[in-house]
Amino acid sequence: MRPFLAIVFLILISCKTETNLGVDYSKLTTIPTKEQVGHLVLPDTIAPVEAPFDMPLFEKPTFPDRTINIKERISQNSNDITAIVETAITELSSLGGGKVIIPKGVWNTGRISLKSNVNLHIEEGAVIQFSTHVKDYQPAVFTRVESMEVMSLAACIYANNQENIAITGKGKLVGPYGGEIKERSYHTPIETLVDLTKPAEARIHDGSKEDWIFPPKFISPVNCKKVYIEGISLENTAFWNIVPVYCDNVIIRGVSVNSVGIPRGDGIDIESSKNVLIEYCTLSTGDDAFTMKSGRGEDGLNVNRATENVVVRHCLALKGHGGITCGSETAGVIRNLYVHDCVFDGTGVGIRFKTRRPRGGGGENLYYNRIRMNLEATCIKWDMLGTRAYVGELADRLPIRDVNALTPFYRNIHISNIIIENGTHFLKIYGIPESPLTNLTIDNVDANCSNLIIINDAKNVSIKNTNIKTPDSVVDILGGDTISFDNLVLDIKQSALTTPNETIETKGIHFSDSDL
Repeated sequence: MRPFLAIVFLILISCKTETNLGVDYSKLTTIPTKEQVGHLVLPDTIAPVEAPFDMPLFEKPTFPDRTINIKERISQNSNDITAIVETAITELSSLGGGKVIIPKGVWNTGRISLKSNVNLHIEEGAVIQFSTHVKDYQPAVFTRVESMEVMSLAACIYANNQENIAITGKGKLVGPYGGEIKERSYHTPIETLVDLTKPAEARIHDGSKEDWIFPPKFISPVNCKKVYIEGISLENTAFWNIVPVYCDNVIIRGVSVNSVGIPRGDGIDIESSKNVLIEYCTLSTGDDAFTMKSGRGEDGLNVNRATENVVVRHCLALKGHGGITCGSETAGVIRNLYVHDCVFDGTGVGIRFKTRRPRGGGGENLYYNRIRMNLEATCIKWDMLGTRAYVGELADRLPIRDVNALTPFYRNIHISNIIIENGTHFLKIYGIPESPLTNLTIDNVDANCSNLIIINDAKNVSIKNTNIKTPDSVVDILGGDTISFDNLVLDIKQSALTTPNETIETKGIHFSDSDL
């Protein structure tokens, strides 16, 4: 068997005091605090987007001056507004568009389908409670579940092939995580439930013939252009919260999400969509907070639609598995992502990357700048192997597999100007031996962590201009190629030194101008 690097450094600390070593603190002064980001400080206007790649001009949508307030159409004996809202949306869309207003009060509804040129406006003080009955989300519609195409229960608010649609206002939407929806939600890997030999339109899973369901997402426009979501608050979703799928020109701003305690309660998932702006949102979730996805395995490769040109700025992640996550569904490739001026406070992992050997695709040209993190777990993490529960023996690092269409990659990642107030490991990379993480730069980070660095299967990694305060003294590298530490200061309370106890095949581990 081919030998790999298995090297552990226990660092000896010198007593250098040069002031030119480590972080350039002048570049960290503009990093926001939690009070300066999130939905509570949403500005009225959309500022121009600056990114390391070309982005369109984002503007608020306009709608014709027609209004239907559903209060005028509601019977005094009922607060079920499903049919009334659907009729109002259809009526306005057929006339060229307008605004449907849901006024202050508590309202019950099933699925709502948005149509072109309609703004669904939920007034402050309005609470919309979505049904927990499966029948209220039937018949099946085209959607994706965990990045696989199916015909299944619609999202609570759904749209397909529509243009210029909006959900606005300061009202609250309460999802259907309870009753029949919760009791019948699936619990096994989706690959065991969906027959990928059938075309997507024949993969019908609407709860009518099975004792389980794919629970509805909260808000999910599919194949739509010009999608605008602003100001609303969401809680108690049964599945992922806001999920644009195959959409172009999406703006999500000033949204608040609470799905803590819900196992699949992702906050915002961008699915194979492009030209997306997410700003001033606050997410507290039962799974990942801000997430990029682009299809899963063979199904995602066949669709082959990327998530690209996405900017996330001035956002706050509270509880959640990951503050900002790419994957683990990566088949169509995630590219051109810029996350800046955000705060992750109380989140598990900060900057998170996932994929699996059979997922395909990958991520490239991903940028992270001016982020403050106070975390419960790892600060920056790649998990490219997963667990046997989902991918069997492919989760095992060895043996090396042949590279094929389903072998994913991550490359060209740039992380700079970061404050880490608390975290466990500063960096964990669990790559794939035959497809190592490639071209990672971490620059100008001031970190307080309980542990240092684990790097498995990575190539061309540069950590520079960085201070790490930690009680740990171990840098653990396995299967690395060209790993460099430049202008790195480690403030370690203990000191020791050991030598590797295995054959080293890795080449190019460099320390320069560092205080070690």
